[in-house]
Amino acid sequence: MKSLGVKKGKMMKYAYALCLLFVFYTSCKGQNKTNLPSDSVKSESQDVTTSYGPDRITRTIKQDRKGNIWMATFGGIFRYDGKSFTNVTDKVSPARFFSILEDRKGNFWFSTVGSGVYYYDGKTFQNFTTRDGLANNQVIDIYEDKTGTIWFGTLSGASRYDGKTFRNYRMNEGQNFTTKEKNDNDVNSIIEDKTGKFWIATRGDACLFDGKTVTVLTHDGQPFTNVRTIIEDKKGNIWLAGSDGLWRYDGRVFTNITRNFVGYVHEDRKGNIWTTSEASLGWILSRYDAKTLSSLKPMVTEINPNEGKMLFGILEDDKGNIWFGADGVYRYDGKTITDFKK
Repeated sequence: MKSLGVKKGKMMKYAYALCLLFVFYTSCKGQNKTNLPSDSVKSESQDVTTSYGPDRITRTIKQDRKGNIWMATFGGIFRYDGKSFTNVTDKVSPARFFSILEDRKGNFWFSTVGSGVYYYDGKTFQNFTTRDGLANNQVIDIYEDKTGTIWFGTLSGASRYDGKTFRNYRMNEGQNFTTKEKNDNDVNSIIEDKTGKFWIATRGDACLFDGKTVTVLTHDGQPFTNVRTIIEDKKGNIWLAGSDGLWRYDGRVFTNITRNFVGYVHEDRKGNIWTTSEASLGWILSRYDAKTLSSLKPMVTEINPNEGKMLFGILEDDKGNIWFGADGVYRYDGKTITDFKK
């Protein structure tokens, strides 16, 4: 295996050949390809609508093609239509929800902590778990690649679903290169870049997967560890956020923006980069000005919105408001912060 780093402005490869291998995983050997049972359980949606939003941990916020705001919370999946909140999973599952994806067909996928993933077509739910081929029932991230294949980041590697079967990938255990072999399989974030390569963030080492070879991502000769979020911006730069702080990769070198722990990173329509991170005053919402991102110290505006409480996912809606998750959901219009709790 290879390792990706930077030295004197050029990409350098480090000798991690026996460190990590991204392979098809099965309890025996070879490829795990599971046909889904035709009698997978389906549940009818029974919505519960209120004038107030969630009051529990909110990990992910997304806006659908119709303009509705969706929230994955530890109290269910909420949809906000601009007037009221609807808990669409209240009568379906008591699970803690973590991530949301609206796929290209307009259907939704919801991930949970312990109950697998739920597929929602607007009327009915279908639950997929390890019984159906999912690598692990604790699912952190959901991503749709360019071919329409759905990827799930789980605590046992990544699961890829093509609409019929699951194929599971994981890092080989037992490799003697770090003390974090088990954590290497906790996949936090997956993206496919413009060249078709997959960037994979884990609690162990972040890596790049080209379909055949895994490359460990490094800075200053050290691997990126416990990366929580990876995104690609409009210019093709890759952003990594996690325990090593916030880093930008421009295709040649990795540049550090902050060393503070960063949980989530998001690009708005103007090219500004927003993060939720931990600072001396507690958790803050930060905006890095797009016009200064090329400098070593870009201009940053810091907002301390929630008295030190942890902050999670970020969304810019179609009106330019910034939403973020904490012990509920919050909206920032550039001047004031709105709390939607009861």
